[in-house]
Amino acid sequence: MSTDVTAKTPAPAPPGKGGTATGGGLLQLMLDGMRRNMRQYGMLFALGLIVVLFAVWTDGDLLLPRNVSNLVLQNSYILILAIGMMLVIIAGHIDLSVGSLTAFVGSMAAVFMVKQDISWPLAVVLCLAVGAVAGAIQGFFIAYGGIPSFIVTLAGMLIFRGLTEIFLEGQTLGPFPDGLQKVANGFLPEVGPNTNYHNLTLLLGFAMIAFVIFQEVRDRRRQQEFNLDVPPFKLFLLKLVAIGAAVLTLTMLLASYKGAPIVLLILGVLLVGFGYVMRNAIIGRHIYAIGGNLPAAKLSGVKDKKVTFLVFLNMGMLAALAGLVFAARFNAASPKAGLNFELEAIAASFIGGASMSGGVGTVLGAIIGGLVLGVLNNGMNLVGIGTDWQQVIKGLVLLAAVGFDVWNKRKVGS
Repeated sequence: MSTDVTAKTPAPAPPGKGGTATGGGLLQLMLDGMRRNMRQYGMLFALGLIVVLFAVWTDGDLLLPRNVSNLVLQNSYILILAIGMMLVIIAGHIDLSVGSLTAFVGSMAAVFMVKQDISWPLAVVLCLAVGAVAGAIQGFFIAYGGIPSFIVTLAGMLIFRGLTEIFLEGQTLGPFPDGLQKVANGFLPEVGPNTNYHNLTLLLGFAMIAFVIFQEVRDRRRQQEFNLDVPPFKLFLLKLVAIGAAVLTLTMLLASYKGAPIVLLILGVLLVGFGYVMRNAIIGRHIYAIGGNLPAAKLSGVKDKKVTFLVFLNMGMLAALAGLVFAARFNAASPKAGLNFELEAIAASFIGGASMSGGVGTVLGAIIGGLVLGVLNNGMNLVGIGTDWQQVIKGLVLLAAVGFDVWNKRKVGS
């Protein structure tokens, strides 16, 4: 028996599947890849442009090492809240109580440590437990009681704000122990020889660059194994170079001052941990599923009530952590603490790519959105723009981000 073998010219690989191009074809390939991933890269480009704009406008003051450290410390609690809020919005809900809950947990921390003289590590555990219970109660009414999250968390906002006034008796209470203050205001210790830089910060920065590159390469290979669309290789390399340059720049700036703030490590752990959960863990996929298409998720066996309950429990714990960081940073618990924090966290989530309809968003996007707001606040303060115009500008940025989301959806749909 003979077999007829016909030679065939291999078909060119499709864009994003490892194909190559030269000249104008390469440029077109990269532009196509950027269009397909505009939602992912759009705010990164916007953040970069804002940084460059204010760096020029402030004659470089924005990127002074001291100011960069202050930028991290000043926005740490909003970034913590934004991570939890992103999960809530992805699940198709909203949480209006987080600002009041941060104030309430701060007041509890002050009562525990200042009035009752409880050691600060134990008080931190108790406060995180209080936040988890508060989130669980709200999650129960939303998931199992069927009450809309807007109503439940609006009630929670009023309740927690009132309890804060009751616990503090309308007064500011402090100071906090030095150990807790160092968590919110402290820096990593100096180690190793004198190099004119903070050695431990340099080591952590290089380790972060290596981890990010490894994670991105592994994710790309995994997507290719399942025949999923990936960005063109040239664009992928450009992305790695841009991320590496950004992390290296931040590392050198921090290392040339006092080193990395301790709270930045906390943010890094939260970013890596929740990023992994949302990308790889089953519950992360379920959160996306119930936010993207709840009826389909139920038919697929997703326990939507349990997932919603856990999302709000997690939000409560993160709000408690943000409350501890905020109170420790200012060394006192105040009845007016946490005002508008919920709006800042919601705005950071939407600016970072969350969708009003749920099912869309990333933890990294929440951090990027929070940094956009933080850089705007810091830059406008440096150039002397009044708080009235700052509110106007931030409102326009939020409107532009959500408008871009709506435009992008309509374009994809058409």
